[in-house]
Amino acid sequence: MGAITGRKGTGDGAGRRNRRSEETIATILATTEDIILRSGSDRVSILEVCEKAEVSRGTFYRYFSSQGDLLDAFSRHKRDNFHSALILAAQVTDDPDKRFRAVVAYLEAYLESGQARRLLKVAPEYALGFFQRIFHDSVLRLQDVLAIVFDAWDARLGIRIDRELVCEMMIRYVLSEQLAPRGPTQRERSSRIESLFLGLVSQRLGLTSKDLI
Repeated sequence: MGAITGRKGTGDGAGRRNRRSEETIATILATTEDIILRSGSDRVSILEVCEKAEVSRGTFYRYFSSQGDLLDAFSRHKRDNFHSALILAAQVTDDPDKRFRAVVAYLEAYLESGQARRLLKVAPEYALGFFQRIFHDSVLRLQDVLAIVFDAWDARLGIRIDRELVCEMMIRYVLSEQLAPRGPTQRERSSRIESLFLGLVSQRLGLTSKDLI
């Protein structure tokens, strides 16, 4: 069934009901995340979620049909948060070079937060499934937010860059850092992400990174 945002309606009453529904769903999902990060996905029970979120079982079942449905909704929620934050980070500027560095900074901040790595430790099977589910969409989102960057690089170089391949390798790098982090400082990691990104493009074209930015 999945999470919903309330029944359609008109007027302020419907708006208030929708907001309450959204707030209730957000509370349930936040509680689910807290339980998973503490105990793993196998330990998530509807009873505990209801108690900690302070909602009745009837309210819970209004939005989720089962534990599996809740975990699916939680995965979608985390995926959407990752993509929304990526888009928000990129949209701060239309300057191609600044946007490139804004995206690099976002990816570095995502790795620095360590929540995905923590999830991998407490719920490895669930985390791996989550990584697989978000992979394709994340590659597409990265291509979208970097479109103006690639357009600018294409114009400078007079050749079209393989955008899908570059973005796929970047997402693979981010996921690999969750599985086997190298443990650099924040500054070193950010520099490595930028160098890797530029290297993927320039090496494929027989150029140096200075040709790009």
